[in-house]
Amino acid sequence: MTYTYYDYLELAPGASRARIETAYARLLERFGYGTTEAGQDMTGLVRMVHAAYQVLSDPEERQRYDARLAREAAEADAELKAALDQPAKWLPRRAQDVPATLLRLVATAA
Repeated sequence: MTYTYYDYLELAPGASRARIETAYARLLERFGYGTTEAGQDMTGLVRMVHAAYQVLSDPEERQRYDARLAREAAEADAELKAALDQPAKWLPRRAQDVPATLLRLVATAA
């Protein structure tokens, strides 16, 4: 699964600048020292949160990022549609393909 900058800041796409700043401050407060209470190293996550804030807080960078996300989503949709539009392959069924429990059930019913 690929995460977006919106995911790192726990925001929905289209969030206002005030929400972005609030989310960034909240996450820095939570992970500000780079470790959790359990002692886990979170410096990588803090770097990703900071990178997300840098992109989403700049209107021009955010516009380019949103356009890239939209383009990637359209490509993924087209790829999925092409895969779903292909006809299903018909495979003949053989007795050995049927689960043994179903065969026993059919045999006892007869």
